[in-house]
Amino acid sequence: MRKTITALAFALISTCAPAETIEQRIVPCLACHGEKGQSETENTPSLGGQQAPYTLIQLFMFRERLRTFEPMNEMAKPLTDDDLRLFSDFIARIPKPSPPAENGDPARMQRGQALVQQHRCDTCHNPDLSGKENVPRIANQRQDYLAKTLAEYKDNSRHGYDASMADVMAPISPEQIADLAYFIARMR
Repeated sequence: MRKTITALAFALISTCAPAETIEQRIVPCLACHGEKGQSETENTPSLGGQQAPYTLIQLFMFRERLRTFEPMNEMAKPLTDDDLRLFSDFIARIPKPSPPAENGDPARMQRGQALVQQHRCDTCHNPDLSGKENVPRIANQRQDYLAKTLAEYKDNSRHGYDASMADVMAPISPEQIADLAYFIARMR
């Protein structure tokens, strides 16, 4: 299913005429990342409210293959520098994702919050985890995407701008990653 959506999205974005508006051009992106910025696709991040500088850097890295993940590399390949800025600025204006309706298990929420404070996630990502500049918004991100990404930083299969995230994640156990993702996805 995801491959079909991705193929359709790529086909749509690659056939976009330059005269199309950003609202038209971003439709293929939102096919995977969620209409209105909240992803419903497994392991695919929600883009709503993401920091424009962070998105700009990520799109540049996908385009230049400094960060490899298909289909993003192919989708970003034809984008100009102006396109990258246009998409980044637009994404920042999409409404941020909402937390799930349920409050979550109190014990897991407490463990997750303690881990955020212990490992000072709120220092770089802001106290409300809304991100700032080139640091991503992670509050209310998909739980599965958070768990996957945190595990990738831990095993060094995903690299940040520097070794900060690998250093932060090194002492964190898989069970703690699960609690962190659970809490961050449900922040109020």
